[in-house]
Amino acid sequence: MLLLVAVALIMVLTSAEKPICQPYRTQELLQFSKEGDITIGAVFSIHKNPVVVNPTFEVNPGHIRCESLNPGELQYAQTMIFAIEEINNSSEILPDISLGYRIYDSCRSIPLTIKASLDLMNSQQVGLVLNQSCTKPSTVHAIIGHSSSTPTIGMAATVGPFHMPVISHFSTCACLSNRKEFPSFFRTIPSDYYQSRALAKLVKHFGWTWVGAIRTNNDYGNNGMATFVQAAQQEGICIEYSEAIFRTDDREKFLNVANIVKKSSSKVIVAFAAGPDLDLLIKELVIQNVTGFQWVGSEAWVTDRYLASQEGYNVLGGSIGFAIPDAEIPGLKEFILNARPSSNPGNSGLNGYWESIFNCSLSLGKDAHTKPCTGAETLNGINNQYTDVSELRISNNVYKAVYAVAHSLHNLFACNISQGYTDKTCANINTIEPWQVLHSLARVNFTTRSGEKVHFDDNGDPVARYAIVNWQRNMKGITTFDVIGLYDASLPEGQQFIMSDISVVWAGDQDKVPRSVCSESCLPGTRKAIEKGKPVCCFICIPCAEGEFSNISDSTECSKCPVDCRSNEERNQCVLKSTEFLSFEELMGILLMACSVLGMCFTIAISIIFFRYRSTPIVRANNSELSFLLLFSLTLCFLCSLTFIGQPSDWSCMLRHTAFGITFVLCISCVLGKTIVVLMAFRATLPGNNIMKWFGPTQQRLSVLAFTLVQVLICILWLKISPPFPNKNFKYYKDRIILECDLGSAGAFCAVLGYIGFLSAMCFVLAFLARKLPDNFNEAKFITFSMLIFCAVWITFIPAYISSPGKFTVAVEIFAILASSYGLLLCIFMPKCYIILFKPEKNTKKHVMGKMPSKSL
Repeated sequence: MLLLVAVALIMVLTSAEKPICQPYRTQELLQFSKEGDITIGAVFSIHKNPVVVNPTFEVNPGHIRCESLNPGELQYAQTMIFAIEEINNSSEILPDISLGYRIYDSCRSIPLTIKASLDLMNSQQVGLVLNQSCTKPSTVHAIIGHSSSTPTIGMAATVGPFHMPVISHFSTCACLSNRKEFPSFFRTIPSDYYQSRALAKLVKHFGWTWVGAIRTNNDYGNNGMATFVQAAQQEGICIEYSEAIFRTDDREKFLNVANIVKKSSSKVIVAFAAGPDLDLLIKELVIQNVTGFQWVGSEAWVTDRYLASQEGYNVLGGSIGFAIPDAEIPGLKEFILNARPSSNPGNSGLNGYWESIFNCSLSLGKDAHTKPCTGAETLNGINNQYTDVSELRISNNVYKAVYAVAHSLHNLFACNISQGYTDKTCANINTIEPWQVLHSLARVNFTTRSGEKVHFDDNGDPVARYAIVNWQRNMKGITTFDVIGLYDASLPEGQQFIMSDISVVWAGDQDKVPRSVCSESCLPGTRKAIEKGKPVCCFICIPCAEGEFSNISDSTECSKCPVDCRSNEERNQCVLKSTEFLSFEELMGILLMACSVLGMCFTIAISIIFFRYRSTPIVRANNSELSFLLLFSLTLCFLCSLTFIGQPSDWSCMLRHTAFGITFVLCISCVLGKTIVVLMAFRATLPGNNIMKWFGPTQQRLSVLAFTLVQVLICILWLKISPPFPNKNFKYYKDRIILECDLGSAGAFCAVLGYIGFLSAMCFVLAFLARKLPDNFNEAKFITFSMLIFCAVWITFIPAYISSPGKFTVAVEIFAILASSYGLLLCIFMPKCYIILFKPEKNTKKHVMGKMPSKSL
């Protein structure tokens, strides 16, 4: 039994005809249609809202009615018809080929948009009996629309697998540039990828870093705002709040958003929203009397005439934002005014508008209370969103979309191999397929009659160009959208804004740019410090530390000054540090120089005295040759102290230390020679002692020369290996530079001082041993005392030299040289000068050689 049933079922199925496509009640979506050799489809939201019918078993869910006519979308439809008629009447493009159109209404409904796109591919209507297979070729070859991103996403995703081109005039969501998901999508309006970033740059351009954000809760608003937030963060802009709204939200939602705006501290609001959604929020803001905020808008609403009413201007007055550049379409005005309603099926798109404008009925018996239309009605004198062609920003995109399809078809039929067409991609009017139109559309490149170039990039996007508009009022109190600049994404970074000289009206009809910052700018000389738990735009300003500076506002860190510079009092720039060295002009340098010159003069004066009285016993008894050599060396010692004064140079640094070392050794060598001579002279007076033959004048000269040559050799090695050099010392002071002579080799300097110390110690010991020799003018006592002063000076010099900063180091060294030189000069020569000048009676050989009690050594 079961076998017979199965056989019967198979026979029924195999004998059945192919399935017939018969969608239910779709004819009310078709608004305008015309047959042609090639048909272009379109989906517009000619009505604003669908009347939702709850799906039940009794009511078919596909039966949806639309209400609230949208005049702007109706103008888009008429612009498409106008462009098609213009092309059909042209002999330059698609000659001998007529274009038809099928324009559907989606009522801003995603399901109806998808339904309309399926209808356009299948072209099945109630009332037409067509026994055609569902696998028949598509009846349209491209679809224009939609005006919103979310319905367009649904439509592009639906027809994309069938390679049906979709060209939108107003869908800006950056997500539609994804070629993997939407391979057949094109648009004549720039992507929000560019607009969102341009909005962030515009906000930054006017110095706003603290803004609120409002978006439409759909793909357009959410994607656009997400991109804006990302770009804003890169520009250093902070978002105080970000709220999403949608026209279907209840009033409590809009009231909550209005309260957030009212309580916010930011004075700038970036709205990435559709006009109808923003309209509901504006009405709530008017009720709450929330005004004075600077609005920055996306192209979806910033040129919306409906929002620019008296009520809307109170809230949105002074708004700025991006808009599609305005254009003129010659002949469109007349075409719209001459359009008439039709009773033909599929061509009733103008009927509802006509009846609402003239308050009449086109259908007999439709409404007994409404007078019938006479047919004499005219749109001349009617000024509304449908007939107003003063700003055709979006309508021009529809116009370009139609021409893009026409040019792609023209190139396709021309089959120009130079443009990349092959035998497989070429087509004729009878066998054209949507994928061929898609292939040709990607290569289209033409210029409109107004001079605008139209082409698409690899993602199906045009070049991003926006007009920057500002809401102003003219003398008649009408809101105008004045173009105050242009943004061109194709220009280099930093040159994309081209601002005009038109004065801008800001929020509250102010003529100054409003401020919107969380924290006031940090002035140069300070840096920003982020407050914990707050956005980066909320900060405090901290002055730069000593040696650091910032020369721009809102600097995040202070830069260190170069090592030879310091920061000024304001910490906003670096200035050269003052240099410090012991100069001849300052008081300390003058005093030291005076002491040096005075010591030199004393020495010369003593030399003159000794020379004049060189034959007297006291001079002759004190080894006049060594005395004159000692006076000469002391003169050099006083002179070498002058080399320590003044700005250090290569020569002065090498000269001061070597001259000091050599002259002092020469001086000490002479003193040592005198001491040895005194000591040996006493030894020579003893019976049988012939020691003086070893300490004659020649030996004295050789000993002085030998002692001095040792120091000369040390200095030569010093200069050869690591000589002293001028150096800038930054260690002691932060605000000035010490110019000093670096020792080069500290070991060589120690060797120089050590050798001087060795000779001084030897001289001191010998003089101490000879201090009580039997001589009325015992020179050993004075030498002992002078060496005691000399050693005391240089012993105390070492710690003073190490601890003295800057120029005081040099002063200590000069003081040590002068003190030791004065000590030698005064202790050795002043007693003799006193006798010579004031006690001449003692300057006799008898008195000089007077005997004293003998004492052993």
